[in-house]
Amino acid sequence: MSEEFKSLLSSDIIPENWYNVTPDLPEPLPPPRDTKSDFSSINLLNKILPKEVLKQEFTFKRYEKIPDEIIDKYIQIGRPTPLIRAKNLEKYLDYGGKIFFKFEGATATGSHKINTAIAQAYYAMNENANGVTTETGAGQWGSATALAASLYNLKSQIFMVRVSYEQKPLRKVVMSLYNSSVVPSPSNLTEFGRKILSENPDHPGTLGIGISEAVEYALDHNYRYMVASVMNAALTHQSVIGQESIKQMELLGEFPDVLFGCVGGGSNFGGFAFPFIPINDDIEIYATTAQEVPKFSQGEYKYDLMDTAGVLPAVRMYSLGADFVPPKIYAGGLRYHGAAPSLSLLINHGRIKSDEVTEEQVKNAIKTFANTQGFIIAPESGHAVATAIKYAREHKDEKKTLLINVSGHGLLDLSIFSD
Repeated sequence: MSEEFKSLLSSDIIPENWYNVTPDLPEPLPPPRDTKSDFSSINLLNKILPKEVLKQEFTFKRYEKIPDEIIDKYIQIGRPTPLIRAKNLEKYLDYGGKIFFKFEGATATGSHKINTAIAQAYYAMNENANGVTTETGAGQWGSATALAASLYNLKSQIFMVRVSYEQKPLRKVVMSLYNSSVVPSPSNLTEFGRKILSENPDHPGTLGIGISEAVEYALDHNYRYMVASVMNAALTHQSVIGQESIKQMELLGEFPDVLFGCVGGGSNFGGFAFPFIPINDDIEIYATTAQEVPKFSQGEYKYDLMDTAGVLPAVRMYSLGADFVPPKIYAGGLRYHGAAPSLSLLINHGRIKSDEVTEEQVKNAIKTFANTQGFIIAPESGHAVATAIKYAREHKDEKKTLLINVSGHGLLDLSIFSD
């Protein structure tokens, strides 16, 4: 093994601090708002989030020290993750520049989600919580929460969007192996879930409904709610992705001209792309969503609810509406109606560009990546790769260096090709 390769995977690559983009935004981040006169959603956060997570959510500090205990867990689950030059993809596309990808699929649970799950479970443990609870779409976040809870000897209750629960049974098995309790959402475990089921027993579920159920469960059982995405604390924890990428590119004597990532709520994208923003004003950044969930092209930049029941505060973001029920698409992690306020602000300012791709484009991108690089990537990540392939074909003679965040592997998502 070459010394260069060893250094790319050295634990020294893991940053000592998380990066918070808030101080580097072009304008102050609009604060969350209560939407009910008789109930404060903002005060509710004090009851359901670990205190340290809540502190990180509203801080203006650019850097937050990562506790040594969390860095140790990061090493145990596979950090730093590989950064690889996609030479075969370059050749296949006849691309004149270079293409690299950061592979978050190398973590224990196969995606970026474990980066914030470990942090939040650690803080919940420190508060002697009875357990943790959350929602999950495709199952990556649920798997990460289940493992993080297990590592800290906490119970976990997962509300999995019903359509994904039915489409991805192996994800449920993974969570169960990590000693988690998993139910399809809407469920009979919560009052809100029972209400939805009474109106439509066959409701496919949404991430907004899952969030509402998890928050209710946290309140009723002295659990801590685990924030999957959207909220700034989750994006801050995910900044290990981008900071590792910067160090690894430097070791290779490279720096990217263009970044690509997929967007559900925005955590993998923000964690990957945001650390590059204060370094280079000229770097191009593309955020890709599913054409079936066109939040950036057809959504409004406005204050909207984060969950369907309106339990959590409203935040200013690009949104299709909290009651938006997306089609039963192949990429469960991209079905969320909104996007992180920090990402939404940057897109509204034009600093980050958005793209939408079709299911056919995503499947073709996954097949192309598998047959050139060998990795079977998650459907969500396939959106970022599809945009990158399109960009490379349109700019093949410009010799730019492209960097893609591959947020997870797709080995448990092969059912999308069963047709």
